[in-house]
Amino acid sequence: MCSSKTKTFLKKIFSLLSVIRGYNILVLIIAQYLASIFIFSPKKSIRAIIFDFDLLYIVLASVCVVAAGYIINNFYDVKIDRINRPLKTGIDNYVKQETKLMLYFILNFLGFTFGLFVSWKSALFFSVYIFGIWLYSHKLKKHPFTGLISATILTILPFFAVFVYYKNFSKIIFLHAVFLFLVIMVRELIKDLENIKGALANNYKTFSVVYGELKTKQLSLLLLLLAFIPVIILFTYPALSDMRYYFYLALLTLSFVGVYLWKSTQQKQYTFLHNILKLLLLTGVFCLVFIDTSLLLEKVIDRLN
Repeated sequence: MCSSKTKTFLKKIFSLLSVIRGYNILVLIIAQYLASIFIFSPKKSIRAIIFDFDLLYIVLASVCVVAAGYIINNFYDVKIDRINRPLKTGIDNYVKQETKLMLYFILNFLGFTFGLFVSWKSALFFSVYIFGIWLYSHKLKKHPFTGLISATILTILPFFAVFVYYKNFSKIIFLHAVFLFLVIMVRELIKDLENIKGALANNYKTFSVVYGELKTKQLSLLLLLLAFIPVIILFTYPALSDMRYYFYLALLTLSFVGVYLWKSTQQKQYTFLHNILKLLLLTGVFCLVFIDTSLLLEKVIDRLN
Protein backbone atom coordinates (compact mmCIF):
# COMPACT_ATOMS: atom_id res chain seq x y z
CA MET A 1 0.00 0.00 0.00
CA CYS A 2 1.26 3.49 -0.86
CA SER A 3 1.65 5.96 1.99
CA SER A 4 -0.20 9.28 1.86
CA LYS A 5 3.11 11.08 1.14
CA THR A 6 3.81 8.78 -1.79
CA LYS A 7 0.30 9.32 -3.16
CA THR A 8 0.67 13.09 -2.82
CA PHE A 9 4.05 12.97 -4.55
CA LEU A 10 2.65 10.86 -7.42
CA LYS A 11 -0.31 13.22 -7.78
CA LYS A 12 2.06 16.18 -8.08
CA ILE A 13 4.19 14.40 -10.69
CA PHE A 14 1.06 13.51 -12.65
CA SER A 15 -0.12 17.12 -12.28
CA LEU A 16 3.17 18.49 -13.65
CA LEU A 17 3.03 16.07 -16.57
CA SER A 18 -0.49 17.33 -17.25
CA VAL A 19 0.64 20.98 -17.12
CA ILE A 20 3.61 20.46 -19.47
CA ARG A 21 1.56 18.01 -21.57
CA GLY A 22 4.06 15.20 -21.30
CA TYR A 23 2.55 13.27 -24.22
CA ASN A 24 3.15 16.27 -26.54
CA ILE A 25 6.75 16.52 -25.31
CA LEU A 26 7.31 12.82 -26.07
CA VAL A 27 5.86 13.26 -29.57
CA LEU A 28 8.14 16.28 -30.10
CA ILE A 29 11.24 14.22 -29.24
CA ILE A 30 10.19 11.36 -31.53
CA ALA A 31 9.32 13.77 -34.36
CA GLN A 32 12.64 15.61 -34.17
CA TYR A 33 14.68 12.40 -34.25
CA LEU A 34 12.60 10.76 -37.00
CA ALA A 35 12.80 13.93 -39.10
CA SER A 36 16.57 14.01 -38.54
CA ILE A 37 16.97 10.35 -39.57
CA PHE A 38 14.64 10.18 -42.57
CA ILE A 39 14.34 13.76 -43.90
CA PHE A 40 17.09 16.14 -42.85
CA SER A 41 20.05 13.74 -42.77
CA PRO A 42 19.13 10.56 -44.71
CA LYS A 43 22.76 9.70 -45.55
CA LYS A 44 23.86 9.50 -41.91
CA SER A 45 23.54 6.26 -39.94
CA ILE A 46 21.11 6.02 -37.03
CA ARG A 47 24.07 5.65 -34.68
CA ALA A 48 25.66 8.88 -35.94
CA ILE A 49 22.41 10.81 -35.44
CA ILE A 50 21.62 9.34 -32.01
CA PHE A 51 25.15 10.17 -30.78
CA ASP A 52 25.20 13.64 -32.34
CA PHE A 53 25.48 15.72 -29.16
CA ASP A 54 24.64 19.00 -30.89
CA LEU A 55 21.36 17.47 -32.07
CA LEU A 56 20.76 16.15 -28.55
CA TYR A 57 21.26 19.65 -27.13
CA ILE A 58 18.79 21.06 -29.67
CA VAL A 59 16.21 18.42 -28.76
CA LEU A 60 16.74 19.05 -25.02
CA ALA A 61 16.50 22.81 -25.55
CA SER A 62 13.27 22.30 -27.53
CA VAL A 63 11.82 20.10 -24.78
CA CYS A 64 12.68 22.65 -22.07
CA VAL A 65 11.31 25.75 -23.82
CA VAL A 66 8.16 23.99 -25.08
CA ALA A 67 7.45 22.59 -21.59
CA ALA A 68 8.03 26.08 -20.15
CA GLY A 69 5.65 27.44 -22.78
CA TYR A 70 2.90 25.09 -21.66
CA ILE A 71 3.47 26.21 -18.06
CA ILE A 72 3.17 29.94 -18.79
CA ASN A 73 0.18 29.33 -21.06
CA ASN A 74 -1.45 27.33 -18.24
CA PHE A 75 -0.70 30.18 -15.82
CA TYR A 76 -2.47 32.81 -17.95
CA ASP A 77 -5.34 30.49 -18.96
CA VAL A 78 -6.28 29.28 -15.49
CA LYS A 79 -9.64 31.13 -15.48
CA ILE A 80 -10.56 29.98 -18.99
CA ASP A 81 -9.58 26.38 -18.26
CA ARG A 82 -11.83 26.30 -15.19
CA ILE A 83 -14.74 26.75 -17.62
CA ASN A 84 -13.49 24.80 -20.66
CA ARG A 85 -11.48 22.02 -18.97
CA PRO A 86 -12.60 21.68 -15.35
CA LEU A 87 -11.23 18.13 -14.95
CA LYS A 88 -7.76 19.04 -16.27
CA THR A 89 -7.74 22.19 -14.14
CA GLY A 90 -8.46 20.09 -11.05
CA ILE A 91 -5.48 17.85 -11.85
CA ASP A 92 -3.20 20.81 -12.63
CA ASN A 93 -4.01 22.46 -9.29
CA TYR A 94 -2.20 19.75 -7.30
CA VAL A 95 0.93 21.85 -7.89
CA LYS A 96 1.03 25.44 -6.62
CA GLN A 97 1.30 28.30 -9.09
CA GLU A 98 4.52 29.46 -7.39
CA THR A 99 6.10 26.06 -8.03
CA LYS A 100 5.00 26.13 -11.66
CA LEU A 101 6.48 29.60 -12.19
CA MET A 102 9.77 28.56 -10.59
CA LEU A 103 9.89 25.54 -12.91
CA TYR A 104 9.06 27.86 -15.85
CA PHE A 105 12.17 29.99 -15.22
CA ILE A 106 14.38 26.94 -14.61
CA LEU A 107 13.27 25.26 -17.85
CA ASN A 108 13.80 28.44 -19.88
CA PHE A 109 17.29 28.85 -18.41
CA LEU A 110 18.10 25.22 -19.25
CA GLY A 111 16.70 25.64 -22.77
CA PHE A 112 18.86 28.71 -23.37
CA THR A 113 21.92 26.93 -21.93
CA PHE A 114 21.47 23.82 -24.09
CA GLY A 115 21.10 26.12 -27.11
CA LEU A 116 24.32 27.90 -26.14
CA PHE A 117 26.14 24.56 -26.11
CA VAL A 118 25.45 24.36 -29.87
CA SER A 119 26.04 28.00 -30.87
CA TRP A 120 25.10 31.56 -29.98
CA LYS A 121 22.69 31.54 -32.95
CA SER A 122 20.92 28.51 -31.48
CA ALA A 123 20.71 30.25 -28.08
CA LEU A 124 19.26 33.33 -29.81
CA PHE A 125 16.70 31.15 -31.63
CA PHE A 126 15.45 29.64 -28.37
CA SER A 127 15.48 33.05 -26.67
CA VAL A 128 13.17 34.36 -29.40
CA TYR A 129 10.92 31.33 -28.91
CA ILE A 130 10.80 31.90 -25.12
CA PHE A 131 9.81 35.53 -25.65
CA GLY A 132 7.33 34.58 -28.38
CA ILE A 133 5.48 32.01 -26.26
CA TRP A 134 5.30 34.45 -23.34
CA LEU A 135 3.98 37.23 -25.60
CA TYR A 136 1.44 34.83 -27.10
CA SER A 137 0.21 33.68 -23.68
CA HIS A 138 0.11 37.21 -22.23
CA LYS A 139 -1.21 39.27 -25.16
CA LEU A 140 -1.40 37.82 -28.66
CA LYS A 141 -3.86 34.99 -28.00
CA LYS A 142 -6.47 37.48 -26.79
CA HIS A 143 -6.86 38.85 -30.33
CA PRO A 144 -8.22 37.02 -33.39
CA PHE A 145 -5.54 37.09 -36.10
CA THR A 146 -2.42 37.54 -33.96
CA GLY A 147 -3.56 34.69 -31.72
CA LEU A 148 -4.31 32.36 -34.63
CA ILE A 149 -1.11 33.00 -36.60
CA SER A 150 1.26 33.11 -33.60
CA ALA A 151 -0.17 29.85 -32.15
CA THR A 152 0.42 28.10 -35.49
CA ILE A 153 3.97 29.45 -35.90
CA LEU A 154 4.93 28.62 -32.31
CA THR A 155 3.69 25.04 -32.78
CA ILE A 156 5.90 24.53 -35.85
CA LEU A 157 8.96 26.47 -34.65
CA PRO A 158 10.59 23.67 -32.55
CA PHE A 159 10.78 21.52 -35.71
CA PHE A 160 12.36 24.47 -37.51
CA ALA A 161 15.25 24.31 -35.01
CA VAL A 162 16.28 20.89 -36.37
CA PHE A 163 15.75 22.12 -39.95
CA VAL A 164 18.12 25.06 -39.36
CA TYR A 165 20.69 22.79 -37.71
CA TYR A 166 20.92 20.51 -40.77
CA LYS A 167 20.51 23.35 -43.31
CA ASN A 168 18.71 20.88 -45.54
CA PHE A 169 16.10 22.66 -47.64
CA SER A 170 14.09 20.99 -50.40
CA LYS A 171 10.76 21.45 -52.14
CA ILE A 172 9.37 18.33 -50.42
CA ILE A 173 10.25 19.72 -46.97
CA PHE A 174 8.68 23.06 -47.91
CA LEU A 175 5.45 21.38 -49.09
CA HIS A 176 5.31 19.30 -45.90
CA ALA A 177 5.70 22.53 -43.90
CA VAL A 178 2.89 24.29 -45.80
CA PHE A 179 0.56 21.33 -45.27
CA LEU A 180 1.45 21.22 -41.57
CA PHE A 181 0.94 24.99 -41.20
CA LEU A 182 -2.55 24.89 -42.75
CA VAL A 183 -3.73 21.84 -40.76
CA ILE A 184 -2.48 23.30 -37.48
CA MET A 185 -4.22 26.59 -38.25
CA VAL A 186 -7.50 24.72 -38.81
CA ARG A 187 -6.94 22.90 -35.51
CA GLU A 188 -6.45 26.26 -33.77
CA LEU A 189 -9.72 27.59 -35.24
CA ILE A 190 -11.56 24.49 -34.06
CA LYS A 191 -9.99 24.97 -30.61
CA ASP A 192 -11.40 28.52 -30.66
CA LEU A 193 -14.88 27.10 -31.27
CA GLU A 194 -14.33 24.46 -28.60
CA ASN A 195 -13.23 27.04 -25.99
CA ILE A 196 -15.60 29.87 -26.89
CA LYS A 197 -17.41 29.87 -23.53
CA GLY A 198 -14.23 30.45 -21.56
CA ALA A 199 -13.03 33.09 -24.03
CA LEU A 200 -16.32 35.01 -23.74
CA ALA A 201 -16.29 34.84 -19.94
CA ASN A 202 -12.73 36.22 -19.79
CA ASN A 203 -13.06 38.82 -22.56
CA TYR A 204 -10.64 37.11 -24.96
CA LYS A 205 -11.17 38.40 -28.51
CA THR A 206 -10.49 35.10 -30.26
CA PHE A 207 -11.46 34.58 -33.90
CA SER A 208 -14.67 32.72 -33.06
CA VAL A 209 -15.69 35.38 -30.50
CA VAL A 210 -15.07 38.35 -32.83
CA TYR A 211 -16.32 36.89 -36.12
CA GLY A 212 -18.75 34.25 -34.94
CA GLU A 213 -19.21 30.54 -35.50
CA LEU A 214 -20.16 30.76 -39.18
CA LYS A 215 -17.13 32.85 -40.26
CA THR A 216 -14.82 30.56 -38.26
CA LYS A 217 -16.22 27.53 -40.07
CA GLN A 218 -15.92 29.25 -43.45
CA LEU A 219 -12.26 30.14 -42.86
CA SER A 220 -11.57 26.60 -41.62
CA LEU A 221 -13.08 25.10 -44.77
CA LEU A 222 -11.03 27.46 -46.96
CA LEU A 223 -7.83 26.42 -45.16
CA LEU A 224 -8.78 22.74 -45.49
CA LEU A 225 -9.19 23.19 -49.25
CA LEU A 226 -5.84 25.00 -49.45
CA ALA A 227 -4.23 22.09 -47.57
CA PHE A 228 -5.12 19.86 -50.55
CA ILE A 229 -2.78 21.87 -52.82
CA PRO A 230 0.60 20.92 -51.27
CA VAL A 231 -0.57 17.29 -50.98
CA ILE A 232 -1.53 17.11 -54.67
CA ILE A 233 1.86 18.61 -55.60
CA LEU A 234 3.63 16.12 -53.32
CA PHE A 235 2.03 13.23 -55.22
CA THR A 236 4.10 14.26 -58.27
CA TYR A 237 7.36 13.54 -56.40
CA PRO A 238 8.57 9.91 -56.64
CA ALA A 239 10.73 10.55 -53.55
CA LEU A 240 7.53 10.66 -51.48
CA SER A 241 7.55 6.85 -51.70
CA ASP A 242 5.14 5.04 -49.31
CA MET A 243 4.50 8.28 -47.42
CA ARG A 244 1.89 8.91 -50.13
CA TYR A 245 -0.45 6.48 -48.35
CA TYR A 246 -0.41 8.77 -45.32
CA PHE A 247 -1.44 11.66 -47.54
CA TYR A 248 -4.27 9.60 -49.06
CA LEU A 249 -5.47 9.11 -45.49
CA ALA A 250 -4.93 12.83 -44.80
CA LEU A 251 -7.13 13.86 -47.75
CA LEU A 252 -9.92 11.56 -46.59
CA THR A 253 -9.59 12.79 -42.99
CA LEU A 254 -9.61 16.48 -43.98
CA SER A 255 -12.68 15.89 -46.17
CA PHE A 256 -14.47 14.26 -43.23
CA VAL A 257 -13.41 17.09 -40.89
CA GLY A 258 -14.77 19.68 -43.32
CA VAL A 259 -18.19 18.02 -43.66
CA TYR A 260 -18.52 17.24 -39.93
CA LEU A 261 -17.34 20.72 -38.91
CA TRP A 262 -20.00 22.40 -41.03
CA LYS A 263 -22.71 20.39 -39.26
CA SER A 264 -21.24 20.74 -35.75
CA THR A 265 -22.81 23.00 -33.13
CA GLN A 266 -21.74 21.56 -29.76
CA GLN A 267 -18.49 21.69 -27.78
CA LYS A 268 -18.13 17.89 -27.70
CA GLN A 269 -18.29 17.83 -31.51
CA TYR A 270 -15.52 20.42 -31.77
CA THR A 271 -13.47 18.47 -29.23
CA PHE A 272 -13.91 15.34 -31.36
CA LEU A 273 -12.69 17.18 -34.48
CA HIS A 274 -9.77 18.70 -32.57
CA ASN A 275 -8.71 15.21 -31.48
CA ILE A 276 -9.11 13.84 -35.03
CA LEU A 277 -6.65 16.45 -36.32
CA LYS A 278 -4.25 15.77 -33.44
CA LEU A 279 -4.36 12.07 -34.32
CA LEU A 280 -3.74 12.87 -38.00
CA LEU A 281 -0.66 14.93 -37.10
CA LEU A 282 0.57 12.23 -34.71
CA THR A 283 0.17 9.58 -37.41
CA GLY A 284 2.17 11.80 -39.76
CA VAL A 285 5.07 11.81 -37.30
CA PHE A 286 5.34 8.01 -37.24
CA CYS A 287 4.80 7.75 -41.00
CA LEU A 288 8.03 9.69 -41.60
CA VAL A 289 9.79 6.31 -41.63
CA PHE A 290 7.97 5.45 -44.88
CA ILE A 291 9.33 8.37 -46.90
CA ASP A 292 11.92 5.93 -48.26
CA THR A 293 11.41 2.29 -47.21
CA SER A 294 14.71 1.22 -48.79
CA LEU A 295 16.42 3.82 -46.61
CA LEU A 296 14.63 2.41 -43.56
CA LEU A 297 15.87 -1.11 -44.36
CA GLU A 298 19.37 0.19 -45.04
CA LYS A 299 19.52 2.02 -41.70
CA VAL A 300 18.21 -1.00 -39.77
CA ILE A 301 20.80 -3.30 -41.40
CA ASP A 302 23.51 -0.74 -40.69
CA ARG A 303 22.42 -0.60 -37.04
CA LEU A 304 22.52 -4.43 -36.75
CA ASN A 305 26.00 -4.51 -38.21
